[in-house]
Amino acid sequence: MRIAFTTELPQEGLTRLSAHSLYVPLSEADILVSTFDKPVTAGMIASAPDLKLIANFGVGYNNIDLEACKARGIRVTNTPQPVIEPTAELAFALMICVARRVAEFDCALRNSTCQPMAVMNNLSHSLYGKTLGIIGLGRIGQALARRAVASGMSIIYHNRHRLPEEIETQYGARYVDFGTLLQDSDFVSLNLPYTPEAHHIIGKQELGMMKRSAYLINTARGAHVDEQALVEALRSGIIAGAAMDVYEHEPQISPELLTLPNVVLSPHTGTGTWEGRIAMCHNVEDNILAFLNNEQEKMNIVL
Repeated sequence: MRIAFTTELPQEGLTRLSAHSLYVPLSEADILVSTFDKPVTAGMIASAPDLKLIANFGVGYNNIDLEACKARGIRVTNTPQPVIEPTAELAFALMICVARRVAEFDCALRNSTCQPMAVMNNLSHSLYGKTLGIIGLGRIGQALARRAVASGMSIIYHNRHRLPEEIETQYGARYVDFGTLLQDSDFVSLNLPYTPEAHHIIGKQELGMMKRSAYLINTARGAHVDEQALVEALRSGIIAGAAMDVYEHEPQISPELLTLPNVVLSPHTGTGTWEGRIAMCHNVEDNILAFLNNEQEKMNIVL
């Protein structure tokens, strides 16, 4: 098989492919391994006449022109399982970091601008006893809920469709409408996939519905949030703070976000652990080998 890559990936995770494949330019490839940060355009697809499969390295696939793939009958797969725990782990870390002001205090200490160490100085907020509202209680959302419940938080959630009772019971999660979630949550975490309907699901109106003491956490997709509206809400105290791993206009970040003390920023590293990258490579291998063996039931099929 002839494989092209948009990005260099850890070879230790691709040993099964390396044994019987030839790495070639896209124009000569039967299979393309793509990554979320590299767009796969209609023009790129047209330049590869033998292309039969795009094995995307990541769970999101809005980097790929699916209409062009559909027109050519090109299969598209993704790697949803390995991203679950690392992304939930980072979302939980961001919640702690912004509520306990970890990054803010670290910066202040390094710059000698921190308040003196005293009983009523440098106060922050606890997660214990608070309500976490999860928008998108899928696999990542549930992994985040598991961590939150272990820390003494209550869970409410909103999905397009309510989950089975046994899943709600597992996390003590209560299904609410979108407006109620915004109004009642101390932390609002975005864990839903990106679709055109979810564009700017959080904007000026939605931020205004949140508690002034609430925090917004986004480890899903940057375009879920109207970033300029968020900047204004953070600056004016409409909400207490935000923690973000994704941005509306990646790789650009709104300059105002870099100056605000009540926001924690991470450079799209939700799945960015060595363990996670190797596991994602293995999942890419699984998809490719199942495709070659015509074992569709073993593939993570997007298209």
